Amino acid sequence: MSQTSKQSYLKGAAILTMTVAITKVLGFIYKIPIYNILGDEGTAYFTITYNVYSLLLSLGTAGIPVALSRLISAAGATERHNQVRRYYRIALAFMTVLGLFGAAIMFFFADGFAFAMHEPQSAVGIRVLAPAVLFAFLVAALRGYSQGHNDMIPTSISQISEVLCKLVFGLAIAWYLSSVHAPLADVAGGAIAGVTIGMGLAVPIMALYNRRLGKRESAGSDKPMSRGDTLREILRVGIPVTFSAIFLNIITVIDSSMIMRSLEFGAGFDHKMADVLFGAYSKAMTLYNLPIALVTPIGVSVVPVIAAAIATRRLDDDKATMESAIKVVNLISMPCAVGLCVLAEPIFKLLYPASNPAGIDCLRGLGISSYFVCTYLITNYILQASGHERVGLIAMPIGGITKVIVNIVLVSIPAINIVGAVIGNAACYVLITTVNLIFIFTRMPAPPDILKVTLRPAICTAVMGVGAAASYGLCARLLHPAGRLMEIVCLGAALIVAVVIYAALVLALKVIGREDALLLPKGEKIAAFLHLK
Repeated sequence: MSQTSKQSYLKGAAILTMTVAITKVLGFIYKIPIYNILGDEGTAYFTITYNVYSLLLSLGTAGIPVALSRLISAAGATERHNQVRRYYRIALAFMTVLGLFGAAIMFFFADGFAFAMHEPQSAVGIRVLAPAVLFAFLVAALRGYSQGHNDMIPTSISQISEVLCKLVFGLAIAWYLSSVHAPLADVAGGAIAGVTIGMGLAVPIMALYNRRLGKRESAGSDKPMSRGDTLREILRVGIPVTFSAIFLNIITVIDSSMIMRSLEFGAGFDHKMADVLFGAYSKAMTLYNLPIALVTPIGVSVVPVIAAAIATRRLDDDKATMESAIKVVNLISMPCAVGLCVLAEPIFKLLYPASNPAGIDCLRGLGISSYFVCTYLITNYILQASGHERVGLIAMPIGGITKVIVNIVLVSIPAINIVGAVIGNAACYVLITTVNLIFIFTRMPAPPDILKVTLRPAICTAVMGVGAAASYGLCARLLHPAGRLMEIVCLGAALIVAVVIYAALVLALKVIGREDALLLPKGEKIAAFLHLK
């Protein structure tokens, strides 16, 4: 990898990784009390509302930022600065129109969405989130522009402002509504209002930053494409990415409805119990999303670097960037996945003491499947950056349809019930990841060496998992943790042992190098402290 590309990629990934660490901490501070205020039933309303929002959100936020990032990076690498500006302006105008349309649909058809999801109580939250669709579409265009310049600061600002507003406003509104004994659906709607406030605040902040970024850009002498051709180029790249994301979100929305129906009409639970089981599953999903969120910045950072390498025909840089990204994703996702699996019971009980115990089994399975989601994400970003964004149109239907079929069959079995949704989720992402890897190995001129960047992290993780499980078991037998404090002590001891074992093995086996350490916050100091080369 060239020195400029390397520094650009590492700096961008480090900024986003640090941002994700901050937002995840704030997100936990928000979600744990929110879910405990709402209970399992209210959590079901909250989750279904967010699934509907995510479906409409994917129309704009899945493909356009990737398309802009890739096209702007490639245009900038070849000194077409006027074309860069045209990409940005056309995308912003298009996203404004699309966002207004999406927000109107979500607001005026809230009752229909709620009925289709087999959860009428979620209509309040759907209306509350409607304006967030417009704000999110604008933020997507703003992010794509800055990411195309390898500047991840605006993305970080928007993410932090969103989670802060969720924490401050969402938690305050939910607590107040709960204290005055408002209907549970209203409390869930209040909890999610912080998302709308946060996205609205992010728009002017990012717009001002991007304006300053544009002023620093070099004057161009190139003749840009026409506005129509520019929009067609953005859509040519963005539509396949959008369609693949929309398909998976449609599957998620359908799947949520089918899970509820299968729990009631297949497994024989009443509606309230179905809400409770789905709520417990949703709480486990919060923890499952942690490693996924931590690896997403790597993928976002890798897109403009790979696109620029391909535009200037630097295949060695392209391969080195891919291998570095996959290795770092493995170093993050593998220990997270195994840790969530082997310590599922103490983690879930500590965070959600009043929740249905089915959430523990859900977390075990979701912990393992989170690794496949992370692998899918990084391979998907690599394919999108390399011009193979249409692969998702093949992979997503295969995984999504499999997910729905497995869920309908297994959730309807009373002895399996909600755990069937976990199995379906795992089957979906294993298949999608397999399709992505086949494409990378067979269609790319210089594919990454997957075995080289996977084997040693896997060995370190396996030993770490055994150590974590053994240390928790030993501590539990010695202290007989019956109270919350003793549970915290035993879980804390297990986590410390796991971190020490994993860090020692990573260093001993020389899994991580200086370049990899630079992906982390304060990477320079970490590399110097560990004498990495």
